[in-house]
Amino acid sequence: MEIKKAIITAAGRNQRTLPLQVFIDRDGVQRTALGILVEEVLSAGVEEVAVIVHAGDAENYRSSVDAHDGRVRFLEQPAPLGYGHAVSLGAPFVGDRPFMLLVGDHLAISRASISCASQLVQAAAAEDCAVSTVQATHERLLHAYGVVGGNPLPGKPGLFSVETVIEKPTPTEAEQRLMVPGLRAGYYLCFFGMHVLTPTLMGILSDLMREAGDARRAHLSEALAMLGGRERYLAFEVQGSRYDIGARHGLLTAQLALALEGRDRDEVLTMLVELLARERRG
Repeated sequence: MEIKKAIITAAGRNQRTLPLQVFIDRDGVQRTALGILVEEVLSAGVEEVAVIVHAGDAENYRSSVDAHDGRVRFLEQPAPLGYGHAVSLGAPFVGDRPFMLLVGDHLAISRASISCASQLVQAAAAEDCAVSTVQATHERLLHAYGVVGGNPLPGKPGLFSVETVIEKPTPTEAEQRLMVPGLRAGYYLCFFGMHVLTPTLMGILSDLMREAGDARRAHLSEALAMLGGRERYLAFEVQGSRYDIGARHGLLTAQLALALEGRDRDEVLTMLVELLARERRG
């Protein structure tokens, strides 16, 4: 399985400006969140990227990825018709090949020697099937994520069969339907924000929109749940952490995480200690 194309979604009503937020990356260079995401997927061998944006936003985004001009294109969602519809707009772009899907308001920091996207691509290639990255997440945060239920694959640490997918379940629903053997009590496998998917997923989204008669009712989590019933589909616990830059204090948390993993770590730690000392003296 070769992954040469990626889709990044950035058209959500509350998401439109987040991928344009500027961070200092681990190399000390100013980059937008979108620029960091593009670098992430290119590091995994992706050659072309399509960014799904709100109608009229393409020009605002284009300047944020000038360094990769020619490898990134922008597809405008004509109206706010939901996440599933936004993803489906990439169907002509990916054609009949597997592809990577990322959300534009999450940044990932790897704890391995390779990027999170590269870990995902390697897992999908080894298993030759669709794979979604997941992260063990406490139940208090379930309201923010799609959640996977399944079982560990024997002899393959970090890989799980996908048996159930539910968008933003309640803790009670998660306890009843999404328990995964081996996880700590109160933790569940929530989506990390990166997937390797097959064209089957695009077909499922198309069917859901046609059957519902309303594109807004085509939800990605529902399509992913159906994908597991049609072909082999796994979850992969990536070695890394995700940062939702749209969450409260999300921009601050993501910037601190980038800084503490980068070349300016000592300088940032010193600044934080000085800030805390001043606050204590107050």
